[in-house]
Amino acid sequence: MTLFTAAAVAVAAIGASVAMYLVVQDQLIKQVDDNLQAAASGPVREPGGPFRRGPGDQQVSNRPEVFGQIINASGTVVQGDGGYSIPALVTAEVKNVAAGKASEFYATAVSGDVRVQIYVKPIQGGAIEVVQPLGPIDAALAQTRLLLIAFAAGAILLAAGLGALVGRAALAPVKRLTATVEEVTKTRDLSRRVAARGRDELSRLGTSFDAMLGQLETSLRSQRQLVADASHELRTPLTALRTNLELLERGQPTDPVERQQLLGDLVTQMERLTTLVGDLIEVARDEETPMPFEELKLDEVVHEVVDDVSFRYPRVRFNVTSSPSSINGVKVRVARAITNLLDNAAKYSPAGATVDVTVANGEISVRDHGPGVAAEDASRVFDRFWRSNDARHLPGSGLGLSIVKDVAESHGGSVTLERPIDGGGGARFRLRLKGA
Repeated sequence: MTLFTAAAVAVAAIGASVAMYLVVQDQLIKQVDDNLQAAASGPVREPGGPFRRGPGDQQVSNRPEVFGQIINASGTVVQGDGGYSIPALVTAEVKNVAAGKASEFYATAVSGDVRVQIYVKPIQGGAIEVVQPLGPIDAALAQTRLLLIAFAAGAILLAAGLGALVGRAALAPVKRLTATVEEVTKTRDLSRRVAARGRDELSRLGTSFDAMLGQLETSLRSQRQLVADASHELRTPLTALRTNLELLERGQPTDPVERQQLLGDLVTQMERLTTLVGDLIEVARDEETPMPFEELKLDEVVHEVVDDVSFRYPRVRFNVTSSPSSINGVKVRVARAITNLLDNAAKYSPAGATVDVTVANGEISVRDHGPGVAAEDASRVFDRFWRSNDARHLPGSGLGLSIVKDVAESHGGSVTLERPIDGGGGARFRLRLKGA
């Protein structure tokens, strides 16, 4: 920032100094030209006649700082101020003016070691040439150059100093952000924050970074909790499987009935383990990149899911009431949520019971006639891995309803638990999908 600021001011200062110098130089030379023109404007004699400007006046120029001389048509100096002449200044261009072949002109020349400005003007029978030394002009221009160089250098140094101060102040939030990032990288402590204040771009960047750290901290905490809960839930069926298999390996129990019961327990634990692993995969899939939404006919999806679930629960009858309903959503996830609701209802329904399913206006209602949900447990039914004490003997992972909640929220909807008021017992779950 310091270098760019200094460079920008250097370009501007040098450009302004050069422009100012050229303007001063042009003005000073113009003053000299005007002075030479005025010096050559007085009355002069013809090159061949008596020279009279006034009584006793033998000067060609009427200005004391200007030297003048008269040149005839052949290019010879016939008169000079103070009786002197400078033939070296009679160039071919001057002779052409004296001979009537060219018009008046200004020029810069060197006489001896002195730079001079020349003005040549045609007169009758020749030309008048007036000359003024440029020494004072050159001295003034040299002083102007020094002043402009000092001005440009001072402006550049001042700009560099101010650029350093501004850059240090402007980049202070970046330094804090960098220090926080390095600290988080080193310690993996996602609780650190930049704590940026202000409304500028860097402050907004710091605020966004803090928000990102907060999201990462929440996500990491959820992942750790998921791993801890999953480990606990997996440990139970695995321990039971290992114990039962060790008993079978030792040939126990010997009683055929008890042995058959043990094999039944093995199958049950395997089913629970399979369900748990499937639900864990579904939960992990929620963290992946969202799948594209598509238009879904919700009533058709419900009928497909009911047909599939009916084979697994032949002892329960599913009664579907539907009307055409369309949403935007991910079919596999919506079908998974509906399957979990139907599994939950069928699992808690007694043999021969009916599960009522209603579809209308992007909403799915699933009503069972089982024992229902206790009032004290209603607030926890959608928590991951939570299972009531009365349901721990049933197959399941404790993730089914939490997956339904995740699907509902990802589709801009919600899922709620209701206690039916018609006296039939059981529970009713309402899944609302907006396809957002």
